[in-house]
Amino acid sequence: MARARVEPDEAPRARLSDGTVARIVPSRFAGGFELEVGGTPQSHVDLDDPTHLHFEYVARMGAVIDRLRMPGQPLTAVHLGAGALTIPRYVEATRPGSRQQVIELEQALVELVRAELPLPRRAAIRTRIGDAREGLQRLPAALHGQVDLLVSDVYAGAQTPAHLTTLEFYTEAAALLASDGVLLVNVADGAGLPHARRQVATVRAVLEHVIVLAEVQVLKGRRFGNLVIAASRAPLPTQWLPRLMAAGPHPAKVAHGAELDELARGARPATDADASPSPLPAASLFDR
Repeated sequence: MARARVEPDEAPRARLSDGTVARIVPSRFAGGFELEVGGTPQSHVDLDDPTHLHFEYVARMGAVIDRLRMPGQPLTAVHLGAGALTIPRYVEATRPGSRQQVIELEQALVELVRAELPLPRRAAIRTRIGDAREGLQRLPAALHGQVDLLVSDVYAGAQTPAHLTTLEFYTEAAALLASDGVLLVNVADGAGLPHARRQVATVRAVLEHVIVLAEVQVLKGRRFGNLVIAASRAPLPTQWLPRLMAAGPHPAKVAHGAELDELARGARPATDADASPSPLPAASLFDR
């Protein structure tokens, strides 16, 4: 399924509802293609190998997904934010027969991705257009309490909208989860981790069992980067921890227990009344 390489100036593109341009460009460093939105890399896809997860935080999500249920067992999954459908492709490749729903705000983005980076024909991946939070409320009632995996990875440009970071939002999302279903959240933050700390506190107010995966320097709040929150009503098996560390990408860190208590100490859960979007990264972070 490899596609011919194109120059960035010739890259397929679409204009989104806010005027931002999304385009699909060849990846300079990893093979395959990247989806850029407003100049910010948002997804990487390798059509020849959908199990190739190039972005660090996506690889950490994949490491958690690998440990759900039995290896290869199909999952029921909901994805908030489509990007280039990297994680849905991964789930389909590693767990054929999975039932997946994707909620994405931008119709033009979905059309661009499906045209330029087509999904496998056998994939049972349904895309619904609309706001992620409103879309949750419109999902079939039969999904409530049945979802094994819920991924929240929504960005407007380089920021997660405030209404997708709150206690109310996570309460609505958690209602979909099976008793041992897992929520995965991509959180971007920088020095001191003020946003990430508050997100950990917010998720912990809804789901009791939480771990955080990140690169060591990011988790220490020393540089801007992505952290993955994994949460469930059921205990996350302790045997996951060394396996998640070993899975990388390295240097890997998994915060849990007392370390997670310290990370969230003093942080107040975000609510619809006082939430803020995630912080903007420095423009130089994405310099090519």
